[in-house]
Amino acid sequence: MLKLLDFSATWCPPCQLMIPVVETIKEEFKGKLEVEEINIEENQAKAQEFSVMSIPTFVILKEGKEVDRKMGAIGESAFREWIAKFLN
Repeated sequence: MLKLLDFSATWCPPCQLMIPVVETIKEEFKGKLEVEEINIEENQAKAQEFSVMSIPTFVILKEGKEVDRKMGAIGESAFREWIAKFLN
């Protein structure tokens, strides 16, 4: 199964902007995409492991390996298309 790591923080306005987009994507790709939301303040080790330098950062893992990442707020349709291309 494809996995999306969502690195964010509560004080980050672009991160807050992405919450409804991520929720929609979670529902739409249910059973095909696992989403792990990671608060960088509570899980600094994971952020460091993935070399997260800015937030929000979204990392796609396929079979446990990083295949792509995006940083910053992304429109819902662009976000959906980005994820969908890794589901095939």
